[in-house]
Amino acid sequence: MDVTDQHDLRKEFNIQEFPTVKFFVDGIREAPIDCKGVRRASAFITWLKRRTGPSTVLINSTDQVEDIINANDLSVIGFFKELQNDSVEIFCETAKDVPEMSFGMTSSEDICAHYGIQMNTLIVFKKFYLRGMEQMLSVVFQTSVKIFDVPVENHILLFIPMNSKTFNETYENFKYAAAEFRGKIMFVLVNTNETRNGRIFEYFHIREVDVPAVRILNLTSQAKYKMPADEVTVENIRHFCQSYLDGKAKIHLSSEEIAEDWDKVPVKVLVGKNFNKIVFNRTMTVFVMFYAPWSYDCRKILPIWDKLGEKYQSHEGIIIAKIDITANDVLSVVMDRYPFFRLFPAGPDFQEVPYAGEHNLEAFSEFLEEQIKMKAETREKVGM
Repeated sequence: MDVTDQHDLRKEFNIQEFPTVKFFVDGIREAPIDCKGVRRASAFITWLKRRTGPSTVLINSTDQVEDIINANDLSVIGFFKELQNDSVEIFCETAKDVPEMSFGMTSSEDICAHYGIQMNTLIVFKKFYLRGMEQMLSVVFQTSVKIFDVPVENHILLFIPMNSKTFNETYENFKYAAAEFRGKIMFVLVNTNETRNGRIFEYFHIREVDVPAVRILNLTSQAKYKMPADEVTVENIRHFCQSYLDGKAKIHLSSEEIAEDWDKVPVKVLVGKNFNKIVFNRTMTVFVMFYAPWSYDCRKILPIWDKLGEKYQSHEGIIIAKIDITANDVLSVVMDRYPFFRLFPAGPDFQEVPYAGEHNLEAFSEFLEEQIKMKAETREKVGM
């Protein structure tokens, strides 16, 4: 309905923005239901179905759990002791207004036992796209369904083994602090005993000796923050979160130590601490391989990269380098799938060049020579 000139209707239904969607039930004009934040056709259909029928799927098998997990990027499953209480009612009501997520619930003890989940717990299964590396992560977080009310780009993660003697106390502190930051920061619990979470520990550079550990991740900037205090208390968590929201928290950049012989080998070994100094040096052209030591593809290419380093070892103005990106944070470069390569040309008009060619010595060499030649020709034209 075009209400541009329908001032009475706009006033009656309090229409402040366009488009506005309202759902009228049983012809009752006085109490329409607002459909907020839904823009995609598929989401509209889901929203309407949940308003006119069940808003959640009743789960009776582990196969149903897997189907729900795979249905959307974000899925929510409630493991309840009984399905007739206030918590379940709130859970189902919330599901009605969040059509972008899949919702399911169960009271099956067998299903809970299969996943090692305690009753009266919510589990979020979320697909993260971390710097180009797609990972499906299953994470457990606080049981208040109100956390789903608004999309949150700030996540705080508690890394701890769930069989730890201090788990219950630590988790209660974490959960208690969560209530204060609802809608601002999503609180996430990551079980360090779960082997499937290995890539998450790697992404945050969390080691076994580090846990329990607390980190904040901004999903937009991919910036990570480390809680300064070691003890996971309510006050420490609260102070960390507020400091982050106030813009006072410092970005945490992990880095290995600089090796004594890092520049004595054909392929220079970069780490977080010396990356910017070497790569953004205007006098040198630097060709860098970003790799993960566990990756089969990376291990296969590293010997070829060593040969490239040997080939250009005596060339002044050229550096062949590598960096273990799983152990070192580099914010100045957009991450990609391992392995990936970037050329950082010399000169004041710096602009990194991604490499997308074949992974062999000849292709690497041709790319490097062509880029250096193009750069020299450009400088001649502009008289630099």
